[in-house]
Amino acid sequence: MSNYLAFEEPLAKIEEEIAKAREIQDNSGVDTTKMVRDLEKKLKEATKEIFENLTPWQRVQLSRHPDRPYALEYIKALTGGDFIELHGDRNVKDDKAMVGGFGTIDGRSVMIVGQQKGTNTKMRQYRNFGMPNPEGYRKALRLFKLAEKFNKPIITLIDTPGAFPGLEAEERGQGEAIARNIYEMMNLKVPVICIIIGEGASGGALGIGVGDRVIMLENSWYSVISPENCSTILWRSWDFKEKAAEALKLTSTDMKNLKIVDEIIKEPLGGAHRFREETFDNVKKSILKNLEKLDTLDPHTLVEKRIDKFCQMGVFKGK
Repeated sequence: MSNYLAFEEPLAKIEEEIAKAREIQDNSGVDTTKMVRDLEKKLKEATKEIFENLTPWQRVQLSRHPDRPYALEYIKALTGGDFIELHGDRNVKDDKAMVGGFGTIDGRSVMIVGQQKGTNTKMRQYRNFGMPNPEGYRKALRLFKLAEKFNKPIITLIDTPGAFPGLEAEERGQGEAIARNIYEMMNLKVPVICIIIGEGASGGALGIGVGDRVIMLENSWYSVISPENCSTILWRSWDFKEKAAEALKLTSTDMKNLKIVDEIIKEPLGGAHRFREETFDNVKKSILKNLEKLDTLDPHTLVEKRIDKFCQMGVFKGK
């Protein structure tokens, strides 16, 4: 792995030592098996110590890790490549930050919609850094309605720093597009599972985030605002982003305790960016498990329970 976050540096040094030990054995024939085994044990212990004591800000950093898998990689893994992407909102254009289409998971046809970031500078610009415009949310809604028409469950993969805040997006009705999606998703007559795979920021996430099950990966975050922007508003500086991350209660554990999300998908020790295939498998198992439960509910009950679920959020009942 070529990219390491600041708190991952101790792991980088150990992995470098392992690589050097193996290189010595390959080049000189000196047996370094024991040395490698000891270093691997040391690496495992260091990884456990770091990843079992992550701060909220470190989890935010992990959610943005450049090696972390994005929506299209999840879609490919979940469907085995049996996926047909659909384009356009039939009004303005095709928003590249929002992807979606029909695919099959273990032979079952589903509609998958997600926010896609880019894997390099050129692709990040092409995908608008995962920040959808209004036409992205309208494309998503078109696909949701198509899934409802053909009675197919919906899976959404949330990973966005927020909806695009540009002037042109506001002129084309960014707020209305997100609000419309929230309203319409609340009334969809098919099962909806929403999974936050990275960043779940503000209305950008909510625009495809209303479902019967809202699930978070362990090292993702979900909040009305990013720690940096919160710090800027409260302290007029980004310097307090760690403090803001703590106060916002944005981690998966916080969200589960507050009953905002229903489930946390555990990531392998070391994070999704290190163990992609295992993470994909965990996500797939969660989807199939939840679809099996939701299949038992009729459309009316689905909608009723979904509305009740979101109405309960933030409600305080005194004595």
